[in-house]
Amino acid sequence: MIDYIRGSITSINPTQVTVETAGIGYSLNISLSTYSKLEKLKECRILVHEVIREDSHQLYGFADEEERNIFRMLISVTGVGAATARIMLSSLTPDEIEKAIISANVNILKGIKGIGLKTAQRIIVDLKDKLGKVPGTSEIFDLRDNTGREEALSALVMLGFAKSAVTKVLDKILREEKNLSVEEIVKRALKSL
Repeated sequence: MIDYIRGSITSINPTQVTVETAGIGYSLNISLSTYSKLEKLKECRILVHEVIREDSHQLYGFADEEERNIFRMLISVTGVGAATARIMLSSLTPDEIEKAIISANVNILKGIKGIGLKTAQRIIVDLKDKLGKVPGTSEIFDLRDNTGREEALSALVMLGFAKSAVTKVLDKILREEKNLSVEEIVKRALKSL
C-alpha cells in the first residue's frame, strides 16, 4: 500500500496532479483544497489513498493528514464512494465537514452536489461518534473525553431527557466554560432543557 509520494509535480489541475518520482509519474485524484495547497509548488510530498477494484486502480492524493482521515471516514459510509467524498472535500474544508456532522447540520451536507437528504443523514449517524476520535481535530471534539460531561449526560438521560438534546446542551455549556463540576453542568443544563 502506498502511504505517500514525494517528487516533482509535472502537471496539476483542480482535479488531478501528476507527481514524478524515480522516473515514474503517478496520477492522483485531488480535491480543490489540495489543489490550492499544491498549485504553486514544484516539489511535494502528497499523502495517498488507494482504491483498488477489479476494473480500476485509482490513487487519491491529499495535502494533509486531516483531509485524508476525513476522506477515509466518508468512504466508510454506505452510499458514499471515493468520487463523492472528493466532491465533499472540494465543496467544504475538512473542518467544515466535521462541524456539520458533529452539529448534525443536514442542510450543509445536503448543499453539496450529489448528497441527498438520506445520504446526509446517514453520514451524520455513522460518523458523529467517530469524529471525536480523529487525531488532530479541533477543540470541540475534546469535549467527548470530559468525564464530568459523561456523568452529567448519564444523569440527565436517567431523568428522562433525550440524549441528542442533552448532548447539544452539554457541548454548548462546556464550550463556554470547561472546568465545571458535574453538579454545575447538570444545573446549567436543566435551565436550558
